[in-house]
Amino acid sequence: MPETRSQIVADDPNEDIADAWAAALEEQKDSEGGAGAESAAADRASDAAAGANEAVPVSPEDFSDSQTPAATDVNLDLVLDVPVTIAMEIGRTRIPIRNLLQLNQGSVVELDRLAGEPLDVLVNGTLIAHGEVVVVNEKFGIRLTDVISPSERVRKLR
Repeated sequence: MPETRSQIVADDPNEDIADAWAAALEEQKDSEGGAGAESAAADRASDAAAGANEAVPVSPEDFSDSQTPAATDVNLDLVLDVPVTIAMEIGRTRIPIRNLLQLNQGSVVELDRLAGEPLDVLVNGTLIAHGEVVVVNEKFGIRLTDVISPSERVRKLR
């Protein structure tokens, strides 16, 4: 016996999904219109919280005196072999590309630093110290004159 259109539609799993969506949308319309959006949102939140583990709020102070092994036994050996790039910066300047293209041997580029000012010592692009140029065994070096404290470096990152 051939199936009718209503039998085919009723057996279609996509039709079940469509019916579920239609019912959910109708329920949403009812909850927004009759009970108000805030109470519907509160009902959904309470339903979600009932099925999940309850979270306990924790303040940062709870971790300040932590006696976990990770907090007390810092193993710096893990990072001592990580390579970093250290650079000494004499100064900077901004010039238009037109002037940059006109530079050739013997050109002078004026920097934003005065003669005798300390150089910046950068590690991976972060300022960590100031220093002055020295010559050691016919090679340039830098003598650190002012090292930025770790707390100051963190403050500059913000």
